[in-house]
Order: sequence, then structure tokens, then C-alpha cells
Amino acid sequence: MMKIAVSGCLLGEEIRFNGGHSHDRFVTQSLGEYAQFVPFCPEHLAFGTPRSTVRLVEDENDGYYVQSSDGEVDVTEKLLHTNNIELQKIQNEPIRGIIFKSKSPSCGLGSAMVYRTNGYSKEKDDGIFVKMCKDHFSFLHMEEEGRLNDPWLRENFIMQLFSYDDFENFKASDPSMKELVTFHQSYKFMLQAKNDMMYRELGQIVGNHEELEFSEILRQYEILFKTAIAQKSSIGKNRNVLEHMAGFVKDKVNQVEKEMLHEQIQDYANKIVPLIAPLSRLHMFAKAYNVEYLLNQKFLHPYPKELALRSDIKSGK
Repeated sequence: MMKIAVSGCLLGEEIRFNGGHSHDRFVTQSLGEYAQFVPFCPEHLAFGTPRSTVRLVEDENDGYYVQSSDGEVDVTEKLLHTNNIELQKIQNEPIRGIIFKSKSPSCGLGSAMVYRTNGYSKEKDDGIFVKMCKDHFSFLHMEEEGRLNDPWLRENFIMQLFSYDDFENFKASDPSMKELVTFHQSYKFMLQAKNDMMYRELGQIVGNHEELEFSEILRQYEILFKTAIAQKSSIGKNRNVLEHMAGFVKDKVNQVEKEMLHEQIQDYANKIVPLIAPLSRLHMFAKAYNVEYLLNQKFLHPYPKELALRSDIKSGK
């Protein structure tokens, strides 16, 4: 079971400044079926609960410091200390992603408000702990619970989590070159739905025309693979992939089945039906005619179907 670092208040821990929580049921109930959580909260660790509120205030170097509402003007060092403690805890776990609390001065992912010295709001930025995590985890996927209310961002993030976990487990299995080729083939359509150019570059790495050592090939592949799966899919890219996949069954299905499949793909492109509709039909044909290449594609089942993220029309943009 994969591990995900999550702001403790989203898990129902009563550690918000007022002693409350921000329990997120998608995280704990839906994702919780497939993941274990590593909770964190540098503010609770630094100031206890309940506590005075803190906010980010601009400084003369175009950065910001942390100001407490209780009259203690600058509490940056105190919070940085507990940031480092929480960061170390996360680093000690094989986490596959991080989910932050939105709008928090510590954990807001682009949603933390920065104030001017005169008290007026200036701009939104990453919270102080988010910046630290971005510096230390180059390819780790991060989101905040507020953005995960968007079905498109949610589906992309969950796909990234499971793909990242899949690669980490693959890497830990002491794979061979042949197994890397098989792994790459299984991600063909998912990678094309993310970024076709990166998919082709990954193919060049696997092709190993420079005859590099396998350890170097795997290192290069890992960097680009994790970069590629972080790209967002789109309805247009997914449609191209669906049409490509349909080509693998076009000589096996009858004319009516072929027309119905292409009609569903068109309906998906027109936002009439969700992605699961043409995908389910493709999967049915692949199973009926034993098209092994399609059945092995991660694009058909990138994460547990029980999450039902592709059943929402709004999961495509």
C-alpha cells in the first residue's frame, strides 16, 4: 500500500489554529482504501493548538516572513525549525505524493496570501512548508485539497500517484532491460495522452542507441517518466489515443460495433459522455477478441476502478 504525506487537519486531526479540523472524506475514505497517510503540521508543532494565527508578510528582499497575530512580530525561525522536523519525517518514508491544506501560510499550494507591511493583501504564493517540499522533492506530485475538488485535477493527480508508485515498485524489483521495454510499452497510451513528444523521447532512451549501461538508462528513464506523468491530459489528447486504440480492434469488430465505438469517442470529445464510456467499450472488445497489447495498457486501468474518477464528464478538459 502506497504512502502519501497529508496535512494532518485533512485527516480529521483537531490541530487547526482554533482546535478544529478540515476532514476531507475523499482523502480518508476513497484514497484511504489504497494508501497509508503520513500526517504533518509544522504550525501545530511550533505553536500548539489552539494557537494565534500567523500570516506571510512581504520583506525588503521580495520574499516574506511569518508574522503572528499575538504581538510576536517575526516567528519565521520558530516555524522553519518545525518545518525541518516535519520534512525529515516525510523524507524517512517512501511517500508517493503530498496533499496540502489550501490557503494555509505553511501549506497553501499557490493559495497562501502574502500581505504588505501596511496590512493589505499583496499576492498569493506557496506556503513556507510547500516551498521547502518543492526544494527537496523534485519529481514528487503535490496538490492541495481545494484544487482536488476539480474533477480534472483530481483525476490527473490520482493517475500521477499510482503511476509514480508503479515505477517505484518496478525500480525496486531489480528490473532488466527487457522488463523496462515491457514497462514502457504498457504506458504507451497513457504517456501519449500526457505528452507525445516525451513518450517518443522515452522510446529513444529505451532504444539505447548509445549503448549505455542499464543503470544509466534507468536513471534517464526515471527522470523523464516522472516528468511526463506530471503533465495534464486533455480531451483532445485522450481522443487521439482512443482513436489509436480503436485501430487495434477495427479488423475484429463488425461494422455496427465499429460505428458505435467511434460514436462514443465523438460523444466524449463533445462532452456528452465521460471518458469511461468509450474506454469500457474498448476494454470489452479487447477482452472479447483477446487483444493482449490493449489489455496490458495502463491507460485502461491507471488506478483502481472503484475510485470512479473517469465517470465524471467534468474530469476532462
